[in-house]
Amino acid sequence: MCRWMGYRGEPIVPRVLLYEPERSLIAQSVRHGPDLLEPNGDGTGLGWYSRRRTPAIFHSDSPAWGDENFRELADEIYSPMFLAHVRAGTGTPVQKTNCHPFRYQKWLFVHNGYIDSFDSLRRDLLMAVRPDLFANIKGSTDSEVMFHLALTFGLEEDPIGGLERMAGFVESAGAAAGIAEPLQMTVGLADGETLFAARYASGPVVNTLYMSESVDAIRMLYPEHERLRRIPADARAVLSEPLSELPGVWREIPPSTALVVTETPHQRPFRPQQPG
Repeated sequence: MCRWMGYRGEPIVPRVLLYEPERSLIAQSVRHGPDLLEPNGDGTGLGWYSRRRTPAIFHSDSPAWGDENFRELADEIYSPMFLAHVRAGTGTPVQKTNCHPFRYQKWLFVHNGYIDSFDSLRRDLLMAVRPDLFANIKGSTDSEVMFHLALTFGLEEDPIGGLERMAGFVESAGAAAGIAEPLQMTVGLADGETLFAARYASGPVVNTLYMSESVDAIRMLYPEHERLRRIPADARAVLSEPLSELPGVWREIPPSTALVVTETPHQRPFRPQQPG
């Protein structure tokens, strides 16, 4: 499975979250476990907001743990919002155009999961993408198609609704093709001001998603932890897996739930729906 994380808060150097924690995103990319038979070595990506309204992106088809350019960037960038991703391919080639985050104007998108039998559904899904968006698809992944379907179905005006309509369309296409559980996803979405996320699957097994608790609450639990003093008071991280094993730091987001991260994060049900 892929792994990703998003950050929102006062500007920080991404290295603080990507490399320093005991279970950092880079550590997760190389770790083997019961649900991770191979390391996430099929590419790395980082998208961040800085001086411009349009986010900058870095993609590499090298494994995250050995990419010196990624390490340099993570130590140099100073950003209030970023999305990072380590990729484990699900059948599409290892190449830069297949690395997350995907970008359209001010939007960034990352995904962990898959569309089952994507090869057989790919043509029908692509044909539903809005014509003016089609040239923005550079790679061959199901994730990039999901992003552009969500854009087609109104993501720019209604981010969560666009994701719900994308999910409903994928499930309808899968049902028509006799695919019982077509969709598995946790997704992250950013526009430079708000961080959005969703956890959903067509079947009973759903990839994990977590959000950090408030920094003030965490500092009260662990006043002796020096590293916590360097994290801004308004910081929030949304991610596939916790960066540490400290109890009380990470809140698991329930399945079929969407998350809207502002200064006061809130969650709501995620319900796939048919595009109007």
